[in-house]
Amino acid sequence: MTTTMSVSDLARVLFASPLQASENPSPDQVRVIIEDRIRACHEDLSGCTALVAQEAGDHPEAYETRMRWALREADRVYPVLASAT
Repeated sequence: MTTTMSVSDLARVLFASPLQASENPSPDQVRVIIEDRIRACHEDLSGCTALVAQEAGDHPEAYETRMRWALREADRVYPVLASAT
């Protein structure tokens, strides 16, 4: 399922999840939350993208930090995708 998505796609899904950087999630926890969120939105990322945009507007001071974390985590747990880009 995730092999057709880029690291930035996966980061948007993670960004839109309730998982927090402060929880110091394991790679398995990150993968599970991403895959659960993708299934929940029936593999249509537009809902996740809309939530990212809304959060960026509502909390611009936190957007950059959270997105950087989400990108790092997606890159860490899906390294094959990161090296393919």
